[in-house]
Amino acid sequence: MNPLLKSKRIGFIGSGNMAQAMIKGMLESQLTVADHLFVSNRTPGKLMKMSENYKVNVCQTNEELVEKCDIIILAVKPQDLIAAIEPIAQIFLDKQVVISLAAGITMQTLEKHLPQCRVVRLMPNTPAIIGRGTLGFFMNEPDEGLETLIEDLFSPLGSVMKLQDEDQFEAFMIACSSGTGFVFELMTYWQEWIEEHGFDPEVAKAMTVETFLGAAELAYKSPDVGLEELQARVASKKGVTASGLESMRELEIERALRVSFEKAALRNKEMARLLK
Repeated sequence: MNPLLKSKRIGFIGSGNMAQAMIKGMLESQLTVADHLFVSNRTPGKLMKMSENYKVNVCQTNEELVEKCDIIILAVKPQDLIAAIEPIAQIFLDKQVVISLAAGITMQTLEKHLPQCRVVRLMPNTPAIIGRGTLGFFMNEPDEGLETLIEDLFSPLGSVMKLQDEDQFEAFMIACSSGTGFVFELMTYWQEWIEEHGFDPEVAKAMTVETFLGAAELAYKSPDVGLEELQARVASKKGVTASGLESMRELEIERALRVSFEKAALRNKEMARLLK
C-alpha cells in the first residue's frame, strides 16, 4: 500500500461510472482498502450497489462524508456540483483536499466556494474505466506532496499529467476527454463505409477497432518517431494511401477538426459563465 495513502480516508460525492472506475482501480492496485473509502449519493439504490460490489462505506448525507474524509472527490454532474457543496461549504476543514471532476467549473469558482481547501481539478477520460485513461490535473497552489499523492492515487486508471493552468486544462479536456468522443465519431464513419462494401456490422466494427488500436499501439511503441514519419511509412508516393490522404487534405479535414475543437472549447467557457 502506498504510504502516502495508507491513513487517508477518501470520499466520493457521487457514484457514477467514473467514481466506480476510480474505486475499482484504487482497490485492485491496493493503493487503499475498502474500509478507507466512503461514498454518498442522492439515490439509495446506488449506494447499496456500491456497498455490495466494493464493500465501501456508504454515507447517507454529503455532510457525513465530508466530516469523515481527508480527501473528497466531487464526482457529480457539473450542473449539480454547486448545489451539492454550497450548503455544506462551511464544514470543510482548513487544507482539506477537494478534487473536482466537473467540466465547466473553474478553479476560481471552486476557490470561491471552498476557500479554505486545497483544491485540485482533475479531468479523466472514459478509457480510465479499463485502466487506459489519460488524466490531467492542476492545483490551486504548488504542493509537491499533494502532486505526488494525486499521481499515485489515479495512476491505476492510466497516464496522469500535471497541467499548469486553466487554459492547459481546457485544452487537455477537449483533446483527451471530449476527444475520445471525436475518435468514436471517426470510427463510426469507418465502420459504416466498410459495411457498405458487404461486411457484417460485427466484422466491420472489429476491422475498425483493430485499425485504430493498431495505429495507436504502433505510435505508442515508437516514442522516438513522429506521427508524420509513421504516416509516411504507410503512404508510398503516388500510391493508394497517398491518394486518399491528398483527398482528405483537399477536403480540409484538419480545419473541420479544429473547428470542432474550438466549438467544444466555447461550450466549456459558456458553462463556466453559467456555473459560477
